[in-house]
Amino acid sequence: MSRTNTRSPQYSPEAGQNSESVLSHGLKQRHLSMIALGGVIGAGLFVGSGVGIAAAGPAIVLLFMGTGALVMLIMRMLGEMSAARPSTGSFSVHAEEEVGSWAGTTSGWMYWLMLCAGVAAEATAAGTIMHQWVSFIPAYGWVAIFMVFFCASNLTAVKNFGEFEFWFSAIKVTTIVAFLVLGLLGILGVFGDAPGTSHLTGHGGFFPTGVAGLAAGLLTTISGFAGLETVTIAAAESDNPSRNVARAVRTAVWRIAVFYIGSMAVVVTLVPWNDPKVAKDGPYVTVLDTLGIPAAGTIMQIVVLVALLSAMNANIYGSSRMAFSLVSRGQGPRFLSKVTRGVPAAAVLASCVFGFAAVIAGIVWPTTVFAWLLNIAGCSVLVVWSIVCLTQLKMRRRLEREAPEQLSVRMWAFPYLTWLTFAAILGVFAVMAASPDGRQQLIGTAVVVAALAGAGHLKQRRDQRAAASS
Repeated sequence: MSRTNTRSPQYSPEAGQNSESVLSHGLKQRHLSMIALGGVIGAGLFVGSGVGIAAAGPAIVLLFMGTGALVMLIMRMLGEMSAARPSTGSFSVHAEEEVGSWAGTTSGWMYWLMLCAGVAAEATAAGTIMHQWVSFIPAYGWVAIFMVFFCASNLTAVKNFGEFEFWFSAIKVTTIVAFLVLGLLGILGVFGDAPGTSHLTGHGGFFPTGVAGLAAGLLTTISGFAGLETVTIAAAESDNPSRNVARAVRTAVWRIAVFYIGSMAVVVTLVPWNDPKVAKDGPYVTVLDTLGIPAAGTIMQIVVLVALLSAMNANIYGSSRMAFSLVSRGQGPRFLSKVTRGVPAAAVLASCVFGFAAVIAGIVWPTTVFAWLLNIAGCSVLVVWSIVCLTQLKMRRRLEREAPEQLSVRMWAFPYLTWLTFAAILGVFAVMAASPDGRQQLIGTAVVVAALAGAGHLKQRRDQRAAASS
């Protein structure tokens, strides 16, 4: 299938686009660094990881090591491509140019769907927390307040998004660092008797639930990393895209190891993996309670709320920029390409409206429409990552021939690690296919992927015919 080299106007000043269609460049290096960090640390780490621990036991550390390594490789590929050619559409633009319109359409709209579904889930969870504190406002009222606030902030200027993420991420980083320090002191016996390896080898051993438990915990760990890609989208709106995205991606790698793997190691060392509170209250709250930290539950609820709001903010931003990029390349309704004061206002509004509609679906049809949407969103990141691998394989070889000086960030051990990453993603799909719930996710995702790929393929054929006749 031949490659259509359709370069989107918002990335190429030489294309002669109207200045009103250009996005602003209000993000700084400090913003991008924190956006990369904020993408790593989400509510999934603070709360959702408890489900993974309950499924896999202490072996959750190995799962996070494996999925963390996978994400590091994906981020390295994205960093290589985005540093060479920064663009608001990131991997979607690269996929379209290197593989074809079908790949750009599929990866772009699947990512948009994933982010919008994430906005709905995070807004619902944040509304529930706020309703517990301020009960006279219903949970859906808080959802509406959050949606309106972050929609408005994303409509004003990109620097507002950057500032919110900077401070949200600062709170999360401080929490993680404090937790790791307290956890290490607890392991050394400062807060009581040192646990040693009793929780790692007791309660059924290091692999208490066997292969089935590892398979069940695998999808939980992968979903916790979804959203890291936003930093490569945001890089296009920074003051020095190539340099900034390269720095942000490099620092994201070691943060994954420290924050995720370190946190899980602390949790399973200090508390029994089968303690019901780990899944019910969250692993962080359980550990802090065990160490006797006052008001641990309230502190972590505040941090979880911050993490949810941070994810909402980032997902509205990322989904709007991806939608804007797609429609600017003729892969969606053209009215979404409207830009106001350097902000893709129509795309921001569309993403917020879809997210709020998903919230309503969660209230009215929680076990049907909303469950279906979340299932597809959960699988979307694997579809995107697989296309990233195929795109990087082609783009790297082309850049080595045509512009090797643009490779300021290089994928390690190319092409072997790229192929290994692609094989690992296929392995995850195989694990999903082995369970009834996983098969349902795959079937629903396959239908959406087929529809998007078909639409992209038709556009590619039209572009080829138009080029041949000109």
